[in-house]
Amino acid sequence: MNANSDHQPLSGSPILLVPYMWIGDFVRCHSVIRVLRERYPDRQIDVLSTMLCAPLLDYMPGVRKGIVWNLPRKTVALAEHRALADVLRAENYGSALVMPRTWKSALAPYLAGIPERIGFAGEARFGLLNDLRWGERKLPRMIDRCGALALPRDAILPKDWPVPDLKVPADEAEQWRALRGLATDRPVVAFAPGAVGPSKRWPVKYFAELARNLTGAGMAVWVLGSPQESPLAAEIVRDAGPHARDLTSNDLRNAILALKLASATVSNDSGLVHVAAAIGTPTVGIFGPTSPWHWAPLNPLAATIETLTDVPCRPCHKPTCRMVHHRCMRDIPASQVLAAVRGALPART
Repeated sequence: MNANSDHQPLSGSPILLVPYMWIGDFVRCHSVIRVLRERYPDRQIDVLSTMLCAPLLDYMPGVRKGIVWNLPRKTVALAEHRALADVLRAENYGSALVMPRTWKSALAPYLAGIPERIGFAGEARFGLLNDLRWGERKLPRMIDRCGALALPRDAILPKDWPVPDLKVPADEAEQWRALRGLATDRPVVAFAPGAVGPSKRWPVKYFAELARNLTGAGMAVWVLGSPQESPLAAEIVRDAGPHARDLTSNDLRNAILALKLASATVSNDSGLVHVAAAIGTPTVGIFGPTSPWHWAPLNPLAATIETLTDVPCRPCHKPTCRMVHHRCMRDIPASQVLAAVRGALPART
């Protein structure tokens, strides 16, 4: 505890985790939950979540429940924070781990009077947090920044964190398949062609070429993502024929269950690459402007795809290619990814 902490957390009291609300970072935080469960076996762990990420909590061992609350992103909405604080206060949390750097993310735990509020200084959150940590910028990986908050101040961080482990029941996935009339006669390769920012997206025409090769070889292709990816899915399905399906949806649970059933997954550096890897599906991750060391899932990938040509500007970590040529993705041919998918597919397929 910080010297200026105002209260000690209650022994055995539950812990509130306030994670980043991007899908990939939300999955990554299951590593933090596993650390907390080992450190505090007598304390329950709840997770604040948006409606988007909430389905993931049903498959995260170690989570008691989610507190689902959509706070506005671009306004203060003080009344909303106060209402959330009322909900949190009723749970009698002893500690809150606040991972995002914004002062708004720490406001409801402060208003709820949670005794121990841990987080990095971020946006000058003096007072809102009472176990204020420093040195976040010196930690290049997101998992190190998040995981450090689950450990004592100045603890030596482990080289290897426990990996996320999503437990998706096979019978639930099969019921989902039956309800949607999805065929069972072909092994499935799931595609996740979306990503936050166009520079992180492998060209859709390459996905379409890959899909044609896979369906021609006896596979089925399911295209996953949000409704924003529906135009990409439509192009892929149109070119790949009747054994390709557009399964984009505004419900993340559909993607989770589809990934459980898939024999392999091909994904850009996006949230679904983390979901697939954490489920245990053999996953091929395509990385252009981003560094796999920084942003790939902690779970091992079946293959990490990067361009084999020299592109001096990568990794730039920019959502839009400033050089316009986008060679970090355009120089990855479909044949390179096809070979990786063939290597990732289980022998039984």
